[in-house]
Order: sequence, then C-alpha cells, then structure tokens
Amino acid sequence: MSAAVEFRQVGFTYPDAAGPTLTGVDAVVEEGEFCLVVGRTGSGKSTLLQAVSGLVPRFTGGLLTGEVVVGGRSTAGAAPRELADTVGTVVQDPASGFVADTVEDEVAYVMENLAVPPDAMRRRLEDTLDLLDLAALRQRPLATLSGGQQQRVAIASVLAASPRVLVLDEPTSALDPASADEVLSALARLVHDVGLTVLVAEHRLERIVQFADVVLHLPGDGAGARIGPPREVLGPDTPAPPIVRLAGWAGWSPPPLTVREARRAAEGLRDRLATRSEPAPVTPGPTGAADVAVRVRGLVATHGPVPAVGPLDLDVTTGTVTALMGRNGAGKSTLLAVLAGLHRSARGDVRVDGEVPWGRSPRALVRSVGLVPQDPAVLLFRDRVESECATVDHDAGLPAGTTRALLAELAPDVADASHPRDLSEGQRMALALAVVLAPGPRVLCLDEPTRGLDYDAKDRLVEHLRRVADAGGAVVVATHDVELVAELADRVVVLADGEVVDDGPTREVVCRSPLFAPQVARVLAPHRWLTVAEVEAAAG
Repeated sequence: MSAAVEFRQVGFTYPDAAGPTLTGVDAVVEEGEFCLVVGRTGSGKSTLLQAVSGLVPRFTGGLLTGEVVVGGRSTAGAAPRELADTVGTVVQDPASGFVADTVEDEVAYVMENLAVPPDAMRRRLEDTLDLLDLAALRQRPLATLSGGQQQRVAIASVLAASPRVLVLDEPTSALDPASADEVLSALARLVHDVGLTVLVAEHRLERIVQFADVVLHLPGDGAGARIGPPREVLGPDTPAPPIVRLAGWAGWSPPPLTVREARRAAEGLRDRLATRSEPAPVTPGPTGAADVAVRVRGLVATHGPVPAVGPLDLDVTTGTVTALMGRNGAGKSTLLAVLAGLHRSARGDVRVDGEVPWGRSPRALVRSVGLVPQDPAVLLFRDRVESECATVDHDAGLPAGTTRALLAELAPDVADASHPRDLSEGQRMALALAVVLAPGPRVLCLDEPTRGLDYDAKDRLVEHLRRVADAGGAVVVATHDVELVAELADRVVVLADGEVVDDGPTREVVCRSPLFAPQVARVLAPHRWLTVAEVEAAAG
C-alpha cells in the first residue's frame, strides 16, 4: 500500500500562543485507511486535520514545522485550492462554509468550481444525495435545516468532488444516533469499495471506533503521537468509549470494540448482576406550582411555512435534568429557542420561571433563563478570553473572576490571552457554557453541549450541571449524546415531528429504545445498567 498522508515531525504554534499546539507528529496513513484521530480537548486534532488541506498555516497564521505530504505532494508547496481535487474537508461548524441557498445548489457548487461536465455532475449529485439521505431535502433552504441536517449537507458537498482524501472534524456531533451510523457506514463503504482515505477527529468514540482501521492519538502534552490498530492504541492513558473502559475494569482482553463483542465477553458479568438491584429510578413530578420552572401548553412553533414544534405540552420541574432526544429536525432546538425567548411561538402558552420568555429585558432574562446554542461562537464577541469573562461579571453584577473560575473548572487549559476564535471547538463550548452558567439562571437550556468535549471535560460538565439541579435549578438539555443522558438526566422526553412520543425516567425510556440506549445498557441487557460507574458499584 502507498501512503496517502504522511506527517513528518509536524509541529505547529499559533500566533501569540504561549506554546506549541502540535509537537513532533510523525505518522503515516495508508491509502484506503479509515484513520480516527483522538486526544483530549485542545490537543491539536483540528489543527492537524487543517494542515492536511493546507489551511494551516495559510489561513491561520502561525509557525508550521516539519512537513505534511498528501498523495506525494508537500502541502508547503501547494495552496489549498490546488489540493481541492485531492483533499476534501468538513469543518466542525458546517454552516460557516455554506455559499448557496438550497441543499441541491450547495452540493453542486464545488463541482461547478472544479468544472465537472454537466452529465457527470448530475449523476454524481444524485448519488451523493442518496448516499446521505438528502434527496427529500434537495430544495430546502439551508437556513431551515436542523444542525444535524446541515452536517449531512456539508459532508455531501465535499464528497461530491470525489476527493481521494477526506478530512472530517467532529462529523457526527450534531447527528442523531441513526443518522450518525448511516453517515459513518457510508464513509466506511467508500473506504472499502473505492479506496477513499478518511481522517476523522471525533470525541464520541462509542459511535466510530468500530469503523476505524487505525487510531492516531495526540496526547497534547508534548509527547509524541502514536498510531496503530484501535485495540493497541486505546487504553487507560487515551480517550476510550464506555465498553473499552468496562473491559479494563472487568479484565477482558483484548478489549472489545463493538457491542456484539462486548456482549459475548459479558456473559459472566450479566450473571453476577442478575442478583443486584438496579438503582431506583428518579420520577420527577411537581409537588406544587412553585416547583414548575417551565410550563408549556398547546405550543405550536414554525420556521416560516415549515412546522417545527407542536402541538406540545410540557412541564419541567426544579431540581431536575430533562433530556430532549429525537431525530434531527424533531424540534428540539426550536423548543429551546422558544423557552429562551429567541423564537416567538405561533400559538400556545409558554411560561418560564412564571413569565412569558419574550419581551423581557436582557438583564432580567439572563437571571431567569440561559441558552447555550449549538454554535458557541454566537455568544462570544471579545478578542480575549479574560475580557469575555470580565464582561459577563460586569453585566451580571457578579464578583470579579466568577466567570473565569467557572471556565477554569470546565476547561483548565484555556489561556487568558487567547482569542476565542483560536480555541478548539471544545474550548469554545466550555467558554460559552461559563458565560451562560455564571449568572446562575433558574432555567438552563443547553443545545448539544458536549460538541467538541472529551470524556474528562464531559465529566466536569456533568458534575457542574448536577450541582445546578441539586441547588434548585431546572436543566433542559437537547442532545444526541446517549452517554451524556445516561450520566446526567433524570428524565427523557423524546420528540418526533415536534410532538412528544415518549416521556419518563431516563432508565425506562432509554432502555426500551434501541437507538437511545447507552453502550453499557446494550451490553448488559436485559439488565438496565447505564454506566460503567453503576456496574462497578453494583458488582463490587
């Protein structure tokens, strides 16, 4: 096999950064391999992928040392436009790269730039739309799509150019479990059937590790990168999905990478757990009017002529964490926007903290309800992290340093002098979380809050959100991260076409769904254990 991508002692330092983001990355990705890039938040995964397409350092500035070679060509001597027919790149924020108005035009745009003949363009367009299940959305305006639908469009627009190397940064972060599996399966087919080389950075390893031929681990602490088969690279000192962590505790060797493998290894563990009692489910419910933080009756919301939510009734009580789940386009983000006063309902009665959410002053609103959207950048407008935090303290009347201390808890390695745009996606999300959490809103709405967060950062977020709920707040999380739901939520509300189709305690709802069950529950079914920590506590 010939090398598709070579990293030859690659290092990189951003302008004005205190130290390098990458140091001495030396690795080879062969043609036709599916390479998974892993590492903690801020370890340089996105930077390394952008170096493959030549975006680093041409568009970011900074100092690149060593050499990146793609298809035998050094990126140092080729501009990104010269690599466009070889390397396709899907960034973390898909909407930032859109140039057209509709799905079909966006997918066709890159082929027009590459002067693909009309007949070939039409054929390739139809194949790509079918591959990513977008044919029914072909005439939809991009602005009306959900975040997950936009993600699929971004991937389709890149695949339409037929690149030999495909680079994707968090490609499933906004996708529901079924859509994520479809996208990853489609990529795997292209790897196996046509020899496409795929490099993917992803934090939700439970979704993707089974597709990977090799794993490239970036430790982010100055140590050298390591590349090899997943079973050899993933371990206690690397990010790892729940079944690999369960295997480490249970002593299974080699560690399983799929639920099927783990179920075969877990037969004895299931027998041990058969005599143990599952943790009692939390059954949230109001004990009085004062306990209801969110009250929704007959809500109907639209995006222009496109229905989004409703009719819908919902109560959210204080002291609880409620997870909103459902396929892309089910109405989760729209519902959160309504609760935060950013989207007026077409009809219905909505009360948040006892009042209608829209029409209130910003100062009063941030104390009542806070929203962290899917794109954290929309909340960040200062040129330094410390300025961003200081502004929140000033505007919310908080003691100086309150927001910065919260950021340090969520993401310890963010420097005060960093520009928010120079942070990794996970670090930006942590900063946005700190900005919204610091004023202490009674109702906290989070839309895909674990995008870009590694497992350690996710654990810190879970710990903080549990404290918010335990202190009497109400937390509503819209997410496709089933492992986050297993760790955090008391209650799960499943939406479909804007309506509630399931509602109840987390353990009951997720364990009766093949799509929303976490890995541990799938491995140990019919027993209803959700996390590795629960199993450790129960089995001793």
